[in-house]
Amino acid sequence: MTALADAPPTAARPVRAPRLGAEARRDETVRLAGGVALWLGLLLVTFWWVRDGGVTDLLGGWASGLTSAGRLSGLWSADLLCVQVLVMSRLPPLEQAFGRDRLARIHRIIGFLSFDLMVGHVLTIIGGYAGARWSAVLPTTWDLLTTYGGVLLSAAGTAALVMVAVSSIRAARRQLRYESWHLIHLYAYLGVGLALPHQLWTGSDFLASPGATLYWWTLWATAAATVLVWRVGLPVWRTLHYQLRVAGVVREASDVVSVHLTGRRLDRLPVRAGQFLTVRFLASPGWTRANPFSLSAAPDGRSLRITAKALGEGSARLAHLEPGTRVLFEGPYGRLSSRARTRRTVLLAGAGVGVTPLRGLAEGLDYAPGEAVLLYRFTGEPLFAAELDELAQQRGLQVLALPGSRPTPGSVLGPLAGRDELRALTAWVPDLAERDVYLCGPTAWTDGVQRLVRAAGVPDDRIHTESFGW
Repeated sequence: MTALADAPPTAARPVRAPRLGAEARRDETVRLAGGVALWLGLLLVTFWWVRDGGVTDLLGGWASGLTSAGRLSGLWSADLLCVQVLVMSRLPPLEQAFGRDRLARIHRIIGFLSFDLMVGHVLTIIGGYAGARWSAVLPTTWDLLTTYGGVLLSAAGTAALVMVAVSSIRAARRQLRYESWHLIHLYAYLGVGLALPHQLWTGSDFLASPGATLYWWTLWATAAATVLVWRVGLPVWRTLHYQLRVAGVVREASDVVSVHLTGRRLDRLPVRAGQFLTVRFLASPGWTRANPFSLSAAPDGRSLRITAKALGEGSARLAHLEPGTRVLFEGPYGRLSSRARTRRTVLLAGAGVGVTPLRGLAEGLDYAPGEAVLLYRFTGEPLFAAELDELAQQRGLQVLALPGSRPTPGSVLGPLAGRDELRALTAWVPDLAERDVYLCGPTAWTDGVQRLVRAAGVPDDRIHTESFGW
């Protein structure tokens, strides 16, 4: 039997940051350093290509030009493939500075760019080795696959990366379950790994000098180490150390449930209100597939609460969990927390089940009455209505409930806002331009609210978003 329990009373546990904005400034430094490192790496491999005659070969004729262009595109592609792995390796400084949404966008851009460069590398190298003659393309391709060390493995790696790239196209993603897409995406590691022997055995640019050799080995080793440590080692250690288990399941609505988790020494888990965990429940057929779930209550050092709507197989299984089920988890992740905060006053804006992390923030942030406003867009019954009322009474949270269906396709605030949504929003929150803004909900909705708050004068560095897009 599934345990359906009454939700426990909220236990407000605000986290007081010693210096407001200090963490945000450190994260800005990390973002700047990351961008500089990315461009320096590309400039460095380009310098080695130029030093080894790349420009001369490029201008020396069709055959040498194609080969030289293939060398350069291969160098850029290899560099960006490793950067792509680093971006999604769960490396704490990057996770904290960029947040999962921004990292996912960067990962997507770099991923498609590195894939395009890889395709260009394959085509131009074959064309160059074929002497720029169409009739020699097929025999040359066969010769490369069967004669040159590691090329056959790299072809298999290319096939894996093609599968990942195709599944990442938006039209293809809409046809896939999250669990299936995530499983296919893991083949990117296989693709990068299979490319390594080819680069070492036939890529003279990788071993042209001690500096180049040191750079490439350091980049590959760092990418591999971050994956092994932060995506494998740390989750296993935290799972064994904190021993999370299901304490009970609470039905919040017909298709929304909360799962209460307990464990040991949870006061030492570095988790903040507004963050999320990537979770596997070890008691069902789908336990191998991880799903991200937001914390819907501020951590109190004794328990955690995650809440989700039944949108896919993973979230639909939550309602059937038994008490005592063990939990394998990764995280906490996400920048939708006090870490991003730079102002005393904040606007929390969520749609539907997107109110989940904002409910946790409303409890966990430090604020005086009137400094925090929650704008909650919903249809049907609102989630956490009693808890939000309690936070309003105890903490001075201002709740702006926006019920009802959208009056027009482009509306984001609902019928209460009328036709001029910007005017309505600035009337409800007159000092909006001076606030930090936290957004969570469907991607189309958060994009619409971002446009509104930007028009109201809120700069991008004070808009913190977490969407349901993947």
